[in-house]
Order: sequence, then C-alpha cells, then structure tokens
Amino acid sequence: QVQLVESGGGLVQPGGSLRLSCTASGSISSINAMGWYRQAPGKQRELVALITSADRTNYVDSVKGRFTISRDNAKNTVYLQMNSLKPEDTAVYYCNMRIATPQVYPESVAYWGQGTQVTVSS
Repeated sequence: QVQLVESGGGLVQPGGSLRLSCTASGSISSINAMGWYRQAPGKQRELVALITSADRTNYVDSVKGRFTISRDNAKNTVYLQMNSLKPEDTAVYYCNMRIATPQVYPESVAYWGQGTQVTVSS
C-alpha cells in the first residue's frame, strides 16, 4: 500500500510565495517521475511541473521562471517552490508519482496525493 501526503497549501497575497511538499510512504522499490498538477474550478487538471528520475524538469509555460520543482529521493519527497504567485495560480494542487512496488517492479504505477488548496488573493 502506497500513500502520498501533501502539505504546504494556503492563502497568500499576489506576489507571495508558498512551498508545497508531497511525501510517499509504504512499500516502495523505486520512484520514477514526480510531478505537480493543478485544477482550478471549472477547468481541467493540468500538469504544472515534472521532474524525472534523472532530475530533468519541465514546466507549463505559465509558471516558468516562477515555480521550481525538486525532489529528495532519500525522503521520497517532491517539492514545488512557488514564487511571484498570481491570482490565476489559484487551484487545488495534486502531486503525482510513478512508483514501482515490489509486487510490480520494474513496472510502475501512478499514485496521486489528496490535493492541497492554493488561493492567491488580496
């Protein structure tokens, strides 16, 4: 059983910063790609940032230069540092990890966090 737990969301003023964290626990053999998605009311869930097992990163254009994704493999944790936040960044943010458990290794399965609300408003 694998569980992803997120933290770090909240209310922040425009121009402010937040740091999201997501930690995986359970029976884990390896973790491949890690990512953050977001879903605003009435919109589809979109990929915000991705980091591969080789530490290659990719960002949606709207957050480039403002958000930074990183990972700590020893802690099975992915972070999203969000700076210069804008009202349009308001959404529920979900972490996603492709995890290989002993039962399916070397194959991996996508797991999701429960979501954390980020609200950017004055």
